[in-house]
Amino acid sequence: MASRLEQWARLRRQLWQPPRAHGEQPQERVVGPLELFYDLVVVVLVAQAAHHLAGHLTWHGLGEFAAVFALVWIAWFNGTLHHELHGHEDARGRSLFLLQILVLVPLGAFIPEAGGARGVAFAVAAGVLFAVLAVLWLLAARGDSPEFRRPSTLFVTGTAVSAVVLAATAALPADVRVLAWGLWAVVYLAGFALMIGTATPVQAVALSVTDALTERFGLLIIIVLGETVTGVVDGLTHEPTKALTLAVGLVAVVVGFGAWWTYFDFAGHRRPRPTRASTVQWMLVHLPLTAAMAAMGAAMVGLVEHAHDSRTPAATAWVLCGGAAVVLCATTVLAASLRVWRLDRGLYRPLARTCVATAVVCAGVGAARPTPLVLGLALVLLFGVPWGLAVAYRLSHEEGSAAGEVPGAAEHQDDNRR
Repeated sequence: MASRLEQWARLRRQLWQPPRAHGEQPQERVVGPLELFYDLVVVVLVAQAAHHLAGHLTWHGLGEFAAVFALVWIAWFNGTLHHELHGHEDARGRSLFLLQILVLVPLGAFIPEAGGARGVAFAVAAGVLFAVLAVLWLLAARGDSPEFRRPSTLFVTGTAVSAVVLAATAALPADVRVLAWGLWAVVYLAGFALMIGTATPVQAVALSVTDALTERFGLLIIIVLGETVTGVVDGLTHEPTKALTLAVGLVAVVVGFGAWWTYFDFAGHRRPRPTRASTVQWMLVHLPLTAAMAAMGAAMVGLVEHAHDSRTPAATAWVLCGGAAVVLCATTVLAASLRVWRLDRGLYRPLARTCVATAVVCAGVGAARPTPLVLGLALVLLFGVPWGLAVAYRLSHEEGSAAGEVPGAAEHQDDNRR
């Protein structure tokens, strides 16, 4: 009997481990299928927000999209960071992910009408989600050593206050409620940046970006970019099959591919410099970058549906070209936080200036509103400008490089070795 009890106790310890203490997360860890499944569920919510934006390409619709997307991204970020710092791949970890997913599902159902009829339900569901996250942080904080009590307390407090604030917005009028969501997202992110900025050296090391975290952020970007393809498919589904319509759709897919190319060649899957400012910059810049990619996918529906128009609709042109401009600028700001930014100044400094100038031209294309096909081709060419600069740099500065090596590969290999 004693032996059997010991076996059960040992099995329970294996299946239901306590949260990992601060500072004990492995620096070299592979992202597991559980995390990928969670990310896919979150992207369903992103898709809901993007689909709603596709049918409401107005300033009001864009503002609603930004507020809802920011809350969804912050919830994903909060849960991702908790698992990175404290999670295990055991039954307990799976149960906690499942608990979050069970709240995310109804939250996603409320997103299409979050700014209207289902705004109260969305606010309450968001409050419940952040309450669950606050409990997870509280359970993890119980085993913290004294030097980590301050950041743990701030995480618990900030997440719990978020739950209360979001639930309280259910009592506000619809327009004021959406504005409150956006303002609270800004306050939350500012508080997170302040917490990292004032962390002690020991705390900062524990909150540093690991290989697994860079992989999680990159995976979310990849999945969100799938919305560009979804937008094209949605547009083609509702339009007669004609050569011009199909051509515009395929060009739009190439535009999305250009956004992927830009991010992963110059910033993706690379760790930032080991400083608090670079860590904050790296983490938070991913929010506007991811939102811009999702918005581009939403605008591609209108681009395909109006393939035969003499001019691209103003809202479609501005959202698509503005999203491309944000992708270029955000990638530049993200790259400025990387270790390779200082190691390869000869490439990244002119690359940054080129990306900013190209973003300005993207805005000009949006203002000009050419035909959908011309607009799409213009964005394809503009996304190719920074890459062309990188190719020219490599050809002139790297002798004996491997045939067919893509720009950014050398930096990626150097960064991985570090």
